[in-house]
Amino acid sequence: MDRSRVIFGNEMPEKTVRKAERSKQKYIRKFGDDSGADYPVAIDENPYIGKSLGVQNVLVGKPETNAHYVPGTTPSGTFDTEKGIIVGNIRMGFGHYRISMAIASAAHSMGFIPYWMDLNSYGETTCTKVIGAQNDLYSLGSRLSKNPIFNRLVWEPMNYEGFRALSYNAADQKNAELMAPVFRNVPKDIPLVGTHVWPAQAALHAGMKYVVNAIPDNWPMALHFAEGAVHTVQCRNAYLGYRICNGMDKERVCKPMPEESLAYTGHYIDHELVTGIEADCAARKARKDSGAPMRFLLTIGGAGAQKEIFAAIIRDLLPKIREGRAALYVNVGDYRNVWDALLSEIPEMKALSTEHMGDWADTERFAADALNPDTNVTGIHGFWHQNIFEAVYCTNLLMRSADVLVTKPSELAFYPIPKLFIRRVGKHEMWGAVHAAEMGDGTLECRDIPHTLQMVDLFLNSPSLLPDMCDNIVANKAQGLYDGAYRVVEIAMGLKKAR
Repeated sequence: MDRSRVIFGNEMPEKTVRKAERSKQKYIRKFGDDSGADYPVAIDENPYIGKSLGVQNVLVGKPETNAHYVPGTTPSGTFDTEKGIIVGNIRMGFGHYRISMAIASAAHSMGFIPYWMDLNSYGETTCTKVIGAQNDLYSLGSRLSKNPIFNRLVWEPMNYEGFRALSYNAADQKNAELMAPVFRNVPKDIPLVGTHVWPAQAALHAGMKYVVNAIPDNWPMALHFAEGAVHTVQCRNAYLGYRICNGMDKERVCKPMPEESLAYTGHYIDHELVTGIEADCAARKARKDSGAPMRFLLTIGGAGAQKEIFAAIIRDLLPKIREGRAALYVNVGDYRNVWDALLSEIPEMKALSTEHMGDWADTERFAADALNPDTNVTGIHGFWHQNIFEAVYCTNLLMRSADVLVTKPSELAFYPIPKLFIRRVGKHEMWGAVHAAEMGDGTLECRDIPHTLQMVDLFLNSPSLLPDMCDNIVANKAQGLYDGAYRVVEIAMGLKKAR
């Protein structure tokens, strides 16, 4: 079946099909065609989130060519075909890893074994080389988006309308054929959840039987189609947009997705965060009532597209931190240079800062202690971890004891914590802020620094803004809004059970 030629019954023009084939051939010329390769597969416990989330790494090819291989170890595990569920992902920023952790956490809590299959970690494969090349392009675009002309004329249109087109999916499907070989020796009857469309597409091309495609964005885009999978969405409005393929072929009315190919689940949230909602929100309200420092959590990526916004927030908060009215968590992920740049740009930070740099045990201790109601967190706390798993999961640990999460409206827009949204990177992200504002657990998107600082001031001085968001989060949980990860796992395992 050529998934580039017909997409949910919508036939692609011949020129679109030819363009898709040219895209595939371009990558073959650049990286080779390993469709005949017989890569061995090995299983090993993930040394970073293996114990906490039950995650096992899937290593493909020579172990030493895998990004997640631990030197000196001998992978010896095997797939459990009864309790196993594969979480297929890529590293493209932190977002898809974060969603993968939510799915793994939910699966682990339900008694299943999550296998972590990162298609961007198999260094000797054409699959990883193709993904790496596209990831580099996306990262470059993110950095260039700081230029307002490039952002207006290129980046936002591409992220909003370009990725929306069925023709874009046609090219992706053809490129994904080059990713299928990594699944050759993976048991085909283990359910797989893709937290990016490429693992879902590649799994289907390889003959995997039970595939769920967990769509991250709530702006419907054909980019996210993996026909043959069950597609899940986090928001009701996204469900309708995907169902009718809204606007995906310009003004033409498209044939809709089959009903069985699409499901609304709610937000993809980690088990640990969902179960702690009531206690964490009560603690936030208690700190507000007592006048304890309000804890702001800043998550900063490596592209640097919003560094000037974070720097402005830190400068604005410095006097409040000195007065004991605010405290700050800053997670720079695996980009130590970002923390160093902030200290260089804002020298006053140094005297107020405690660094938690690369010591995961120290980070865990801090996060646990901050949950203690008798702990009074003050000053600025900077976090950096070299390993990608710790870098991403650090935010999850800090989130429970934080009062306000400051973030762009991407995957973190769906998390159960009061959120202050700064400027997006890509127009498709705007709908994350719209949805959160409607659910009452986040602000509108603050498109510039003055409006961002206005919102910081409101959080600090309004007696009702933070408590109202906390009450809304508790009410949303009662309605199942944050149960999406559990439902995704249920759907994936249910596909196997039904057959």
